[in-house]
Amino acid sequence: MTHDNHGRGYPRPQLVRDQWTSLNGEWDFAIDSCGDLREPSQIVWQTTITVPFTPETPASGINDNGLFRACWYRRLIEAPAADGDVVLLHFGAVDFRATVWVNGFLVGVHDGGYTPFTCDITTLADDQRSCELVVRVEDDPLDLEKPRGKQDWSPQPHSIWYARTTGIWQTVWMERVAATHIERIRWTPNLERWEIGCAVWCAGRRDPELRLRVRLSVNGARLTEDVYLVTGAEVHRRIVLSDPGIDDSRNELLWNPGRPRLIDAEITLELGDEVIDRVRSYTALRSVAVDGNHFVLNGRPYPLRLVLDQGYWPTTGLTAPDDAALKRDIELAKAMGFNGVRKHQKIEDPRYLYWADHLGLLVWTEMPSAYRFTTTSIERTTREWMDAIQRDYSHPCVIAWVPFNESWGVPNLPNSPAERHYVRGLFHLTKTLDPTRPVVGNDGWESVATDIIGIHDYDPDPKRLAKRYRTDEAVPRLFRRERPGGRTLVLEGKRHADQPLILSEFGGITWSDDPQTWGYARVGSPADLASRYVTLLETVHTLGLFAGFCYTQFADTYQEANGLLTADRVPKFPIEDIFAATSGATARATDAQIADSPRQFPPDDAAETS
Repeated sequence: MTHDNHGRGYPRPQLVRDQWTSLNGEWDFAIDSCGDLREPSQIVWQTTITVPFTPETPASGINDNGLFRACWYRRLIEAPAADGDVVLLHFGAVDFRATVWVNGFLVGVHDGGYTPFTCDITTLADDQRSCELVVRVEDDPLDLEKPRGKQDWSPQPHSIWYARTTGIWQTVWMERVAATHIERIRWTPNLERWEIGCAVWCAGRRDPELRLRVRLSVNGARLTEDVYLVTGAEVHRRIVLSDPGIDDSRNELLWNPGRPRLIDAEITLELGDEVIDRVRSYTALRSVAVDGNHFVLNGRPYPLRLVLDQGYWPTTGLTAPDDAALKRDIELAKAMGFNGVRKHQKIEDPRYLYWADHLGLLVWTEMPSAYRFTTTSIERTTREWMDAIQRDYSHPCVIAWVPFNESWGVPNLPNSPAERHYVRGLFHLTKTLDPTRPVVGNDGWESVATDIIGIHDYDPDPKRLAKRYRTDEAVPRLFRRERPGGRTLVLEGKRHADQPLILSEFGGITWSDDPQTWGYARVGSPADLASRYVTLLETVHTLGLFAGFCYTQFADTYQEANGLLTADRVPKFPIEDIFAATSGATARATDAQIADSPRQFPPDDAAETS
């Protein structure tokens, strides 16, 4: 197996082949400030860059935060001989529009800064195995019609916006596959029927004798082995498991944050006695839903204890330094008492979801926002959101989809029927693509269509929070008169507690030695931060109105210093105290009932790296 020279791990963790080649590392690089150049022959190569770190980051070796419209990458690759197979070139994510040439021939164009794409370079690899790969990336820093999340359009980061992300920011890699091969897998668990839905898409030539074999196992013990005839491009089957009937035995097979039981899968394409393609994958038995005012995991009410996580690092931006850094972020979230994260304005690297699946952390997935409401922004956001759902559908850790946050991209939502139809449209499109998970149509306020009503309230006074959300009249008053964040909570439709309410942003308490940083409330010392956090969480735990909460935030992010951790992931007060306040006595009792026992936080030298 080929390993990434930056310790990043296999980049597509739910469809794994043994042979692959990482193309991360040193590439030739050039900035095209005005974006005028269109052909590789026009480029004067200026320097080198370390991929997959973007030119805005120190780790890339460039560290340029200027307002440039395009940049170019080049490197020589040794493509494997096709010999009747197919050679595929994969890009994890490139922000925003990527154009790819191999040996001067155009092989692919892709729009969208957060989702993967693939180029077939078989013919070129067969013709000349030593290939020149050139990538042009266009990313207008002033374009507010594309999904850009927290990327600033001003020369210097300001307020809640941060450094830009231009170009390649996830792994580039290559693999050789059979002419007929497995292209995509989708897993859909169903607890009611005690089965796993398996959908497999195949590419290449069809043969009437082609068969698909699916083996499922847990800890090496075989659960099922089924063989299906491949009659078209897709195979859709429901794999029924043997139901043990006894609750204890059933619970042993269920995935939850305290016991993240995964089901390993081996899938082969076979023609007669020959295996022509073999991949490894995994899935899990678990269900998520809403029931009345509860979020429900595996059929039981499950209070959410989330932390808002923006997924930036000081020297590498949106790209994690390596795979171990992603794993450690999940360990830190659990060590602080959280059972999930709200990934804010970022479609996270699949390796993060891999570790969340394996270590047991819930993930609330949010689409990075565009900031203008136009036909172009609608088309771009919708297309990329669909791609993100397709990419991450099978991860058991993903428990909710959030297409909009705080009316970003739909700034006139209360007064614009078109914008309200857009929010409804993405809500229902998301439910169409994935009816198995809750969808939060517009988190924070101004809900139009949603399964969960999210409330953002940064009031620093716990007594006022208690008064606002604890009384018997809280729900009708919230929908009639209260305006957390200065906005009405619901614009139309359901207005009462027949949907879960989640305090999906609160806190934002800042302690920092740097006076240029900011937060929603500021304290003078780590001890003050600890006292404020403990008091605030004690109050929130008593608010039975909420099905869960999401504290702002996981780690300091550039000028926004309201993390429980510093930007380089050092706890600002003892992590044991953070854990005790976050989890709370009631929450710990609930966790014990559903086998969500806290794990021992490992020392630095005990963290696995692969």
